[in-house]
Amino acid sequence: MKNCFLPLPLTLILAVIWGGLSPAPAQTDPDHLLLKNFRPQSIYNIPRTEIKKAKYPAIDVHSHPYARGAEEIARWVKHMDEVGIEKTIILTYSSGAKFDSIYALYSKYPLRFDLWCGFDFRGHDRPDFGPAAVAELERCYRLGARGVGEISDKGKGLYAGPMKAYGLRLDDPKMDPLLEKCAELGMPINIHVAEPIWMYQPMDSTNDGLMNAYEWRLDNQPGIVDHAGMIDILARAVARHPGTTFIACHFANCSYDLNKLGALLDQYPNLYADIGARYAETAPIPRFVAQFFEKYQDRLLYGTDMGFDVEMYRVTFRILESSDEHFYETGQFGYHWALNGFGLSDGVLKKLYRDNALKVLYRR
Repeated sequence: MKNCFLPLPLTLILAVIWGGLSPAPAQTDPDHLLLKNFRPQSIYNIPRTEIKKAKYPAIDVHSHPYARGAEEIARWVKHMDEVGIEKTIILTYSSGAKFDSIYALYSKYPLRFDLWCGFDFRGHDRPDFGPAAVAELERCYRLGARGVGEISDKGKGLYAGPMKAYGLRLDDPKMDPLLEKCAELGMPINIHVAEPIWMYQPMDSTNDGLMNAYEWRLDNQPGIVDHAGMIDILARAVARHPGTTFIACHFANCSYDLNKLGALLDQYPNLYADIGARYAETAPIPRFVAQFFEKYQDRLLYGTDMGFDVEMYRVTFRILESSDEHFYETGQFGYHWALNGFGLSDGVLKKLYRDNALKVLYRR
């Protein structure tokens, strides 16, 4: 990869960023400013809204077992109280003994956390795959799992945390018994399909999301299913299992074109989407996104997927509730874009924060 200087106002040395070399000492010199060190500060004297607590009680449908012990879990609950999070869904990815150990920790707060398990993908490449995985799903349900997730496929095949099932897709007939059992048990499935479009695009000066895209790049991986192909796989699985509730997390990674997600929501009533960890990807286009929230206010779910720090929650509230313009949040997000608030209405916020989650998660 050759070194190149890109035109002002944003110059960078891609080889330095990607090669891990020491940054140039003269960071005040724009000819040597690294993209990873670009930290603009807004110059505009405009309203700045501080929102310390969600306007309405909220259910966070997308989190993970970030807290590792009883003390950290207790601190998490304290943070939830402070910012107005009524309950958090812990997507454990896990089955077997791993799920059991996570459940034992978090189940001490049954009103504050719901635990979701993963699928047991062992033997996914064998003809007899299925019955054992279904039995493990039923066992996790009896223990207390109330959903499945986060199950992912970013182009190589399914996986749940460290348990890989590459080559197996959500729409594969081998998955039918598991997806149908979820319908029978009333267990929604949180599915992560694809990644933001920037991860599939060339890692060059035209890539709008380069600061984040390079870390999660998929463009250099052979044989990977592209973004459009992953959305097609999701659609086929959702269509074949109308009794199963699917939650496509991260807006189904359609932040760049929410019309694609809208078309899926229009067609499949058993599909929902969570908004976790896609605040920076949508806040640059607030008017369009606010219209999307208004139109699909019954199908979107509040989620974070970014730890449990108080300030993290408050950033999400500011984006959802305020009409603030042109602010940066480099502490939480890995992009250089200026962000804007959506200014969502009270009716939309009530559904987004809590009502839709109650409808989807507890419909048994």
